[in-house]
Amino acid sequence: MTASIRDAARPFTGGALTALLSPTTRLLGLGEPTHGVEAFPELRNELFRHLVEHEGYRSIAIESDCLAALVANAYVTDGVGTLDDAMSRGFSHDFGAFTANRELIGWMRVYNEQRPPQERLRFYGFDGPLEMTGAASPRLALTAVHDYLAAHLDLAWSREALDELLGPDERWTHPDTLMDPARSVGRTPEAKELRLIADDLGALLTSHAPHLTAATSPDDWWRADLHARTAAGLLRYHAGLADTAPTRLGAIMSLRDAMMADNLDAIVRHEARRGPTLAFAHNGHLQRDKGQMQFGGQPLQWWSAGAIIGTRLGDQYAFAATTFGARGSDVPHPDSLEGLLSTLPDARAVVDPGRLAADLDRKLTPRVPADHTYSALDPATIDQIDAIVFVNDI
Repeated sequence: MTASIRDAARPFTGGALTALLSPTTRLLGLGEPTHGVEAFPELRNELFRHLVEHEGYRSIAIESDCLAALVANAYVTDGVGTLDDAMSRGFSHDFGAFTANRELIGWMRVYNEQRPPQERLRFYGFDGPLEMTGAASPRLALTAVHDYLAAHLDLAWSREALDELLGPDERWTHPDTLMDPARSVGRTPEAKELRLIADDLGALLTSHAPHLTAATSPDDWWRADLHARTAAGLLRYHAGLADTAPTRLGAIMSLRDAMMADNLDAIVRHEARRGPTLAFAHNGHLQRDKGQMQFGGQPLQWWSAGAIIGTRLGDQYAFAATTFGARGSDVPHPDSLEGLLSTLPDARAVVDPGRLAADLDRKLTPRVPADHTYSALDPATIDQIDAIVFVNDI
C-alpha cells in the first residue's frame, strides 16, 4: 500500500501541481483546511509565483472583502498609498495582519513596477463585505454605483433619497443581528425599496454598458459593476438575516457563497484576455460539493462557491485542496486520509486523487478534528478534487 501511494505523490512544486490540471483551466481554486496557519498562505505564495512566471497567471483572488481589496489592488498595480495602508484597509477578517499576505502584496508590487499596465498583476477579494458577526451597510456599494451612473445618465433617485432610505449605518451593522432576526432591518419597507433600486441600477449599468465603457474605461465600468453586484448581494443577505425561519443560518451561508461565486465569475471574465486566476480560500468554499458546519448545535449545509462556479466553468475550473498531518499532539488516525498521507516521505507533497483512489485497498474513515478550527477532507469526495497538497506537520 505505501509503495502504491508513493506512486500517486510527488514532492510539492508548482509544476507538480499544475501537471494534474486540465490545460483549459482558467480558475484554479487552492483551498486551505483552516485559517491562521501561515504554512498555507506561504505555500500559496510559492505556487502563485510559479503560476505567474511559468503558467501565464496574472491575478489572484482571496477570501476577503471584494470592496476593501480595491485599496490593496491600487497599491499593487499603481503604487497608490503605502504597503501599511494596503494591509490595514485592503483586507477583511484580520487577514491584513498575516505575514504571508504582506509578503504577497509586497512581491506583487515589486513585480509590477517595471511592467506596462496590461502585464501587471492584479489582486482581488471575492468575499462580500461580511464578517462572522454580520454584514456591512449597503451604503458604500449602493452610492458608488449611483454616483457612477449619475455622472452619465439621468436617474430617478437622488443621493439624498438613498441616504434617507438607508438611515444610520448602525441600523445595518448591529452585532446581535446574526443570532436575533428582530435586530435586522433587512425586511423593512425601506430595505425592500432599496433592493428594487439596486436591481434597477444594475440593469441600467448593463443596458448602457457600451456608452459607459466608452465614456469612462472598461476598468471603471467593471468597478461600478462590482459595487452594483455587492449592493444587491448585501441587501439579499440582510433580508436573510431578518428571516425568522429555522433555516435562516443555512440560507445566509448559501447567499454568501453565491456572492463569492458571482465575484469569481466576474473576475474570470475580467481577466479573460490576460490569463488564468488563482483563488485562495477555505477548502469549504472552493470544493465542488456542499459545504457543511455545526453552528450553535445546528448542522448547516449549503452549496459552496466552488460547486456553483464549477457548473458555470466546467473543466475551466480546477480545485486543489490542502490538508495536513500532525498539529502538535493532534495526530490523524492511520485509517484516515490524512493518516495514510502521513506515510509519505516528503514534508509537502502533491497527490493525484484519481490515482490514489484507484490504489486504495480499504475504506478510509473521515478524520475527526481535535477542535472546531479546521475541517478534514472527506475521503468519499476525493474524486471531486483535481489535486491534493499535503503538509505533513504544521
